[in-house]
Amino acid sequence: MKALVLSGGTGTRLRPFTHTGAKQLIPVANKPILFYVLEDIKECDITDVGIIVGHTKDEVKNAVKDGSKFGLKVTYIEQDKPAGLAHAVKTAKDFLKDDEFVMYLGDNILKNGIKDLYLDYKNSNYDALISLCHVPNPQQFGVAEMEGDKVIRLVEKPKEPKTDLALVGVYFFNSTIFDAISKLKPSWRNELEITEAIQGLIDTNHSVHAKIVAGWWKDTGKPEDLLEVNQLVLMDLKSSLKGKIEQNVNIIGNIDIGKNTIIKEGTRIRGPVIIGDNCTIGPNTYVGPYTSIGDNTTIIGGEIECSIIIGETHINCGKRIIDSLIGKNSIIGSIKEQLPESGYKLIIGENCTISL
Repeated sequence: MKALVLSGGTGTRLRPFTHTGAKQLIPVANKPILFYVLEDIKECDITDVGIIVGHTKDEVKNAVKDGSKFGLKVTYIEQDKPAGLAHAVKTAKDFLKDDEFVMYLGDNILKNGIKDLYLDYKNSNYDALISLCHVPNPQQFGVAEMEGDKVIRLVEKPKEPKTDLALVGVYFFNSTIFDAISKLKPSWRNELEITEAIQGLIDTNHSVHAKIVAGWWKDTGKPEDLLEVNQLVLMDLKSSLKGKIEQNVNIIGNIDIGKNTIIKEGTRIRGPVIIGDNCTIGPNTYVGPYTSIGDNTTIIGGEIECSIIIGETHINCGKRIIDSLIGKNSIIGSIKEQLPESGYKLIIGENCTISL
């Protein structure tokens, strides 16, 4: 079996970050989302991986390289334009050949990985296995309609969904999917929809099975999704200390502190919190729960909580920052201004300088 990972697309809902980088490389708990995907694939003992890339191909290639650090062999497949998931599969035909494969969207994270799905498909004679999850907002996803255990209909982003079963971004196929894709016409979004291709399999009496995933699943398409999945991942954080903690530092909960990082006096940290390498936190700083701080970051004074700092950032504003996503090489300074009652919420792309 092979794997096909989708790491193209424009990521319009994550601008300004996707103006300068791939959405699949935004870190969750200080690890790029795409790396979680590749680790899940390796856990299934699948080693031959094709990665669909677009305009951010150089950044993705620089991060993943040949895949050997994950125990994988990676082939990069260029998609000339983001024209739908089925178009991505069609583009990868020469790589996939007639092999069975898993298609995994590179901006999705599943708490329990995909091994259960893999084993279910491997030990069956299904033509396709789709994964589903109950969601509160099914109109934002492909939605499955069921009769008992049987999939009868798939609809892409319906205005009035009949169920709350969203299609998770993990699909298993054999080569019959290519014939279904060959019969597609562009949808109203001018894309070749994988939901319509799977519906074609259903309509021609192919064996399409659905499995509801265990644990949480997140499509990290928007800043609020990233902050939520960051919290979910940090819930399982184990404490680790590789840096230095000065005197009069108060730490509560699970904290992961990277190499050459210094936590200076008078600082309070309440976990779960992960702090990367070569950081300086403090003095007299508060870092609250569900915060990820990337490498080479300095935070002096003030408070930060429930936020992702991607790294290479300097914060010295003396203010309270919450529920924020802060890009690389950002500088946040201070001006005299009334502090909002709850705290500042920031979505800041790379190479920004602001004063609060």
